[in-house]
Amino acid sequence: MTVAAFDREASLARMRAEEFDVVVVGGGVTGCGVALDAASRSLRTALVEAGDFAQGTSSKSSKLVHGGLRYLQQHDYLLVYEALHERQRLLRNAPHLVHPLPFLIPLFGRDGVVSRSVAKAYSSALWLYDLTGGLRIGHRHRRVGASEALTHFPVLRTDRLVAAFVYWDAQADDARLTLALARTAARHGAAVANHAPVDSLLVEGGEVRGVRLADGSTVRAAAVVNAGGVWAEELGRLGPSGAGGVSIRPAKGIHLTVPAARLPCSQAAVLTVPGDRRSIFVVPWAADEADGPSGDRRYTYVGTTDTDYTGSLDEPLCRPEDVAYLLDAVNSWTGADLVPDDVTATWAGLRPLVSDTRRARTADLSRRHRIVVGADGLVTVTGGKLTTYRKMAADTVDTVVGLRSPRWWRSIPGRPLRGRRSRTGRLTLLGGEDGGRAPGEVPAQAAQLGLDQATYRHLWGRYGTETASVLDLCRTRPDLTALLDPRLPYIAAEVVWAARSEMALTVTDVLARRTRALILHRDAALRVAPRVAELLGGELGLSDDQTATQVADFEALIRAELAAESPTDTIPVR
Repeated sequence: MTVAAFDREASLARMRAEEFDVVVVGGGVTGCGVALDAASRSLRTALVEAGDFAQGTSSKSSKLVHGGLRYLQQHDYLLVYEALHERQRLLRNAPHLVHPLPFLIPLFGRDGVVSRSVAKAYSSALWLYDLTGGLRIGHRHRRVGASEALTHFPVLRTDRLVAAFVYWDAQADDARLTLALARTAARHGAAVANHAPVDSLLVEGGEVRGVRLADGSTVRAAAVVNAGGVWAEELGRLGPSGAGGVSIRPAKGIHLTVPAARLPCSQAAVLTVPGDRRSIFVVPWAADEADGPSGDRRYTYVGTTDTDYTGSLDEPLCRPEDVAYLLDAVNSWTGADLVPDDVTATWAGLRPLVSDTRRARTADLSRRHRIVVGADGLVTVTGGKLTTYRKMAADTVDTVVGLRSPRWWRSIPGRPLRGRRSRTGRLTLLGGEDGGRAPGEVPAQAAQLGLDQATYRHLWGRYGTETASVLDLCRTRPDLTALLDPRLPYIAAEVVWAARSEMALTVTDVLARRTRALILHRDAALRVAPRVAELLGGELGLSDDQTATQVADFEALIRAELAAESPTDTIPVR
């Protein structure tokens, strides 16, 4: 295996000097998955991303790795089967990032009695879910009484709660997972660069043979994969075949975060939305992450909506009606009495759904992926969902290999034609080696630095076997063990590691995606932005003016979010 440095400048230099078999455009979970699949097959692979890795949809999902109970209602059994199969692969291949998570489905009724038809419908769906592949996680669903349900979700309305079902799925930090894919692709020889927008496609003889970047450099390749997500249609228009037969119907999904003290839960929960044919999730944020003595670093997030979207693709925003929709749904079934002031953060993402004019609601559109090969040879992959990214990637690379002649394939050193199958089904992601499980006790290295078990578990849940390397940064700089803010679980060493090893270039890269400070508590994130800029500037050699600009850009991002949610543009401090 050829090991390439996860270094932006070195990757861009390679892109200018080499010719590749595949260049992937788009650094979301699908694009990074394609790059890893191709590189692990010994294809000469490059990946370019206009912004940061996972900057779009792939950092703004519900962070669930699941089959999708509601897809059973749509009779898409094959999608559920595939998703549950991929869920198990992720639990095995990235055990430090993907964790089993129990889900509670409360059953409400009157006078202690729940509708028999409702209970039977849930029971039948959960049995089908288990048989379709849910049982692979090692648990089957079960029915529990109201008292047990309340131990996991104590604010449920006791006047209506009768019983509950419990079933199992999994949770993952989507941005960290995407980053792990990009870094593992580099480990297998791929040249990877973020903040490298594509200006145009290189066309020779009517076929796409590479891309031209905004800085004027070119990346030549035998095949180009368009993994642009909601931007896929725009990229396709740059080629001679136009959009390449792809029509995207963006669907906006929003989530909001509240302190766990206001909405406590030790298991995720599924709540129906009164008057709508949808359900929402209430999810504890990374339950194993560091927590303060009073629980001030624990959060719960709620989502999602599913509505048509026609605005700017770059920064979709949460609106007052979005917040009201989710808060009303939660308050209908709990005694939390949440109000907008309880919300510490929101995020809005766009699903790149394949357009279907026959379906009125985006919620009814299929989550299956689609691969289209244009007349110009541009390969476009779109649709799908976070859980099935690996299957999408493998299918895409299979398509690329099928387009090229056996002679082309045999020209790849060390990879005969018969060895062209995907290898990612059992390929461990960086940090997941040796089973990826954290030691039961704090290792001596962490204890000597004064880190407690909660902080160590937090670090392991983000870096896995690389945790020791993160802690090495603290040996000569004890100040790096300090929390960035008491309301956040992140320590200063994580910023330095992000700059040195994770291709973080801006304050927003660090606070929105390398850490998830922005979607946990945006006021705390704003407070720590100058400190992050100071650490980042020291690592990247940025001037005072450059770091000040980055802080201002991050503040502008938060002001835009607040202005969209409220008529005032002031930034409250909680």
